[in-house]
Amino acid sequence: MVKAGHAPGVLASVRDRKGHITNYTAGVGNLRTKAKVPVDGYVRIASNTKMYTAVVVLQLVGEGRIGLDTPVEEYLPGLVRGKGIDGRKITIRQLLQHTSLLPNYDLLPNGILQDRHTFREDHDLLQSGLTTEERPDPGVKFSYSNTNYILAGLVVQKVTGRPIGEEITNRIIRRVGLRHTYWPGEGDQTVRGAHPRGYVTDPATDKLVDITELDPSMAGAAGRLVATPSDVNRFMVALQDGRLLKAPQLAEMRKSVPAENDLLPGWRYGLGAFQIPLSCGGSAWGHGGDMDGYQSRTGVTADGRAVTIVLTRDELTSLEALNDPLAALDAALCAGKPSRR
Repeated sequence: MVKAGHAPGVLASVRDRKGHITNYTAGVGNLRTKAKVPVDGYVRIASNTKMYTAVVVLQLVGEGRIGLDTPVEEYLPGLVRGKGIDGRKITIRQLLQHTSLLPNYDLLPNGILQDRHTFREDHDLLQSGLTTEERPDPGVKFSYSNTNYILAGLVVQKVTGRPIGEEITNRIIRRVGLRHTYWPGEGDQTVRGAHPRGYVTDPATDKLVDITELDPSMAGAAGRLVATPSDVNRFMVALQDGRLLKAPQLAEMRKSVPAENDLLPGWRYGLGAFQIPLSCGGSAWGHGGDMDGYQSRTGVTADGRAVTIVLTRDELTSLEALNDPLAALDAALCAGKPSRR
């Protein structure tokens, strides 16, 4: 992927079914200094955050505080309104499964180079996501939208009285000892600890620009977390092992709808996670994340194989650039599959 020019650097962490961890790097972690990519460095994991947000919601479902098939209106009265949009017809399940058909909010109205340091409240994000063209009624059709998870985060805040970042920290990060995962606080625009720099292309010069420092409020509950690849793997293993969700809620998370397209044949989406078919048979559960500077792909299998791959550039410049991280994820997960005798 580095040789093909997809990104200045790539890092990955691979966990086999016995729990052995191997970390990989390629390329450079800083174009200016030519420093190496830090092994298992911190990165913005972007939309992988949705898995964590979904877990918190499902924990609250298990506690009887949220109903999966309860309308959003019950928790956020009057908030979800727009042309053809009515929170009385959209359930919590539909938010988590991207079947609400809510439009995506405008993440960067002026482009990342102009908006990178702009703080945005969740309600500001929703304003651009709920004022758009008329939409069909929600149902079982998958349509990926960050707006769903901004709303899910607000539902958590309404039910618990605490912000989603704090709930993720207490209910997930501290609970299973994710020492290399954190929710950036308000005004925290850096990436802490050893990390590779993230890059985007400046359209004016066609050159790569360091975009590592930015305000992650633009992503909120849909993509704000920072973590190391190995810690993402630890989270996914803890999730499937039942340390984060009880069996009924984990079963709900895995009730999936078709989410495939030409790039993702056979893929499905549950509540906060993709079901990813593997070339070696069976499937993995995971996600992906694309946030200016970093592109990640993740997956975990039923027998505990887990992989997280991160590129230090998230621009999807070609079909090859889209396919290669997915092919690497598949190869790494299948390499650890036990042979049949």
